[in-house]
Amino acid sequence: MHTWEKEVSALLTQVRQTSPLVHNMTNVVVTNFTANGLYALGASPVMAYAPEEVADMAAIAGALVLNIGTLNRELVDAMIIAGQSANAHGVPVLLDPVGAGATRFRTESALRILGEVKVSLVRGNAAEVAHLVGEAREIKGVDAGNSAGGDHAGLAVRAACELGTIVAITGEEDVITDGNEVRLITGGDALLTKVTGAGCLLTSVLGAFAAVEANLLLAGTAGLAFYGAAAARAAERTADQGPGSFQIAFLNELAELHPGSLEGYAAVRKAEASAAGGAR
Repeated sequence: MHTWEKEVSALLTQVRQTSPLVHNMTNVVVTNFTANGLYALGASPVMAYAPEEVADMAAIAGALVLNIGTLNRELVDAMIIAGQSANAHGVPVLLDPVGAGATRFRTESALRILGEVKVSLVRGNAAEVAHLVGEAREIKGVDAGNSAGGDHAGLAVRAACELGTIVAITGEEDVITDGNEVRLITGGDALLTKVTGAGCLLTSVLGAFAAVEANLLLAGTAGLAFYGAAAARAAERTADQGPGSFQIAFLNELAELHPGSLEGYAAVRKAEASAAGGAR
């Protein structure tokens, strides 16, 4: 087993043993899939949105996940209440800036959260992350557009430095960085793009790993690697069946993950920030 596999495999065991509570303030499209995916992984999901209770829920959670997929001003206000409570209680906050760049309200809401809450980790596609740092890239609704290619590692480093947080950009190859160290993760399958909420669930899975590991670069690497391995294994099992069968198999693979699941299905390599475009 490679060194990186040993590092991340220990975190999977911790998630399974502790079943951390992940407080999800997520969008209406993905709530069920997110809850089922977290249960399959071994975590405990809770969805709480009311401003009257979000501070209390965030305070007792292992991680708080803020997802702006179907947002309104009242929800953003509640997210900030929850985020500030999480900050006060040492709970990591993860932000999924769904569709940032598609509308001014989405972009401004994501930036408002980043300005009023100490966010521990941002996970998005290249277009979403680019818009958070003022770089225009094509975005199609809530999906990355054709211009989302390019130097994802360099963009992630820039975003991590400017936003002061861990940044994960996911795509054909995932990248995660704290602005100094860069890790590139291969795995997954294109069928993930055919399942509504696959990216949203991924952010919540990263929350489960962040709940058990203070080093969020390591936690994020573990989450990305195991998520990618589960997807690759599910795609292999359902190669001739389509996205509906893939979605079910994917949940099953999340439930069946073990340290050996990574072999042949996910890989991690490290790079320095200077090799990824350098910190700015």
